[in-house]
Amino acid sequence: MPAQLLPVLLATHIALAVGLFLPSILLPFALRARRSATESGSAVVRGLLWMQSHGTVVFGLGLALTGLGLLAVLGTSLLGQPWLLVALTIYALNLGLAFFIQRPNLRRLIGIRADRDAPVWKARARRQRYVSYAMAGLVGTIAFLMSTKPDLW
Repeated sequence: MPAQLLPVLLATHIALAVGLFLPSILLPFALRARRSATESGSAVVRGLLWMQSHGTVVFGLGLALTGLGLLAVLGTSLLGQPWLLVALTIYALNLGLAFFIQRPNLRRLIGIRADRDAPVWKARARRQRYVSYAMAGLVGTIAFLMSTKPDLW
């Protein structure tokens, strides 16, 4: 694969990687007790809901294909870099967090219309926002590792 494709592959790969997590990170902040997210008039909320329910397979497949393309351009010796192994481990942990904790709990909150002062709903929504903060921190750590490429050992 020609090296001229590297910038396009890299930009596409990064956009897909961030796009895979974006709904899980942003949706908890779009939830409102007075109306369910499915009743929201916001195009952003509807787009995030669509990405959460339909886009995961598309983003994941595109991410895998661009990752293989990057390996074809840069070579497999890149897989021996400690910073990349740590970043991939963090990415896998973040995927597990999104898939097994964030998504199921968001599904429970998205369609619910709660009383404005419903303490149970507010506590669950707050908890989901904390998970979003953790996920965003992990994505930031991955970005730091990818941009600085530190010598870890």
